[in-house]
Amino acid sequence: MDDLRVLLTNDDGVDAVGIGVLYEELSGVADVTVVAPATDQSAVGRSISGSVTVHDHELGYAIEGTPVDCVVAGLASLVPDADVVVSGCNRGANLGGATLGRSGTISAAVEAGFFGVPAIAVSMYVPAEEFSERTFDEVRPPAYQYAEAAQAARYLLERVLGDGVFARADYLNVNAPITDRATGEMIITQPAQTYLMDATREGDTVTLEDHIWTRMVAGDIPDPPGTDRRAILDNKVSVSPLSTPHSTAPDDALEAIARGYPGE
Repeated sequence: MDDLRVLLTNDDGVDAVGIGVLYEELSGVADVTVVAPATDQSAVGRSISGSVTVHDHELGYAIEGTPVDCVVAGLASLVPDADVVVSGCNRGANLGGATLGRSGTISAAVEAGFFGVPAIAVSMYVPAEEFSERTFDEVRPPAYQYAEAAQAARYLLERVLGDGVFARADYLNVNAPITDRATGEMIITQPAQTYLMDATREGDTVTLEDHIWTRMVAGDIPDPPGTDRRAILDNKVSVSPLSTPHSTAPDDALEAIARGYPGE
């Protein structure tokens, strides 16, 4: 695999701990070039810019833009011969179907899929009790706690490219437990579908809250075995093979409605 070229990006920013851990781990099996946002771009989804400024960085390039900007600039210009895109390691899990369009980490992998380049998105679960007395932004896990996520990313990178996995999937969404909770097990999952977003108004402020995190602390989530969220609560590495095209099967009822256009 010495000639394997990896474009490594993230949404936490080029100097984040997680991307540094992945760079070191993956450099043992591939030629890795970082093309990552210059600053934290968490939860920007698939936002894209018209143009971006590029800076040289000791690991590759820092882009004044979003994760999607990084993938487009990387695959189309900076690292056009990349064989695979790896996105992460994100500080915090990306679990459940509702997160797929919000996450910059996932969005980078999705963008690679449109280029026809396989991708692996990697995130590490930080249990909510870790920041029960702090905000999430104040929780900064040290490098060693990313070890399970880094090991899982390397393990997959060394095996999935030649086994036909990406003939059936466009990208893998990988979520790993924080290292001191990991069991060393990996299972294939599907995104959990439980949706518990809520909003409350107080004066001119509306506060949005995802109650699934409270449920995860209690360990009583409704998601069944085989879902990513359940796997993480069981302290296992979750791997969800996913596709990029946003499409569904033909619908007879909708076909009939279309044929009636422009009806009375």
